[in-house]
Amino acid sequence: MALSPNIRGSLLMAVSMAAFTMNDSITKAVSSEMNFGQVMLVRGLFAIVLVAAFAYHQDALRPLRTLMLKPVALRVFGEIGGTIAFMAALVHLPLANTSAIFQALPLAITLGAAVIFGEPVGWRRWSAIVAGFIGVLIIVRPGLAGFSQFSLFALVSVAFCALRDLATRRIPAKIPSLFITLLTTVTVTTAGGVILVPLGGWTPPSASALGLLTLAAVLLLIGYQCIISALRSGDISAVAPFRYSALIWAMLLGYLAFGDVPDAMMVLGASIIVASGLYAFYRERIRHRVLAAESSGLPPDGL
Repeated sequence: MALSPNIRGSLLMAVSMAAFTMNDSITKAVSSEMNFGQVMLVRGLFAIVLVAAFAYHQDALRPLRTLMLKPVALRVFGEIGGTIAFMAALVHLPLANTSAIFQALPLAITLGAAVIFGEPVGWRRWSAIVAGFIGVLIIVRPGLAGFSQFSLFALVSVAFCALRDLATRRIPAKIPSLFITLLTTVTVTTAGGVILVPLGGWTPPSASALGLLTLAAVLLLIGYQCIISALRSGDISAVAPFRYSALIWAMLLGYLAFGDVPDAMMVLGASIIVASGLYAFYRERIRHRVLAAESSGLPPDGL
């Protein structure tokens, strides 16, 4: 039995979050041995080989001029900025804290859709957006004990990734997701090479680090492919809530791998972000239902 687009998209989103969070754990572990620019470069080189071979096998390669399409270029730009900012936060903050701040991304996407694309957003969803960012402030704690300036990098990453995901929705369907993944991987890897020297230069990696980065490359391939397919297959209001599964993975892996125990402020802020995000998605689904009913001449739910 074939899965509906929303169920398929939701499952793909859940898988992508698991893959990305495990990749983040590996990245954080390896960052004690090399700077994150080198991590991006080495991990990316492994990923390029894997993605290019897969894309060739699937006949998903397209001309490089595809990168000149505005939505594709914006997606790549957002991915580069988001990756650099996220890595800067990840190597200095607990995994769960970085992930919790990043859970504001769906709210940032809703905000961006309203501001950039003029999509209607009612007062309830505006309230959810405000509440979500209050949750972020609770985690970041500006001006209070426990504040880290690296939390701001996580917020910058959210802004870049919101641009990336909004652009993804505008990419023509004829362009294969796998080719978008390849373009993203190549450009992010190149960016890692560019920032390598300013961050301290090259450090000869150990065999264990190379093995872990190879695994991270595989996880990145899985994550990129699944999240692009998820955003292009299901309704964003049905698919996006499954991003929050990343927080569960981050708390679990942060504790098991690094011994990080989330404090009360982090748990409170994360709970507010997740609750406001889920409410925003709930209101989005109601809005879609009402619009569908109006176009069919029936009230919502056929009542």
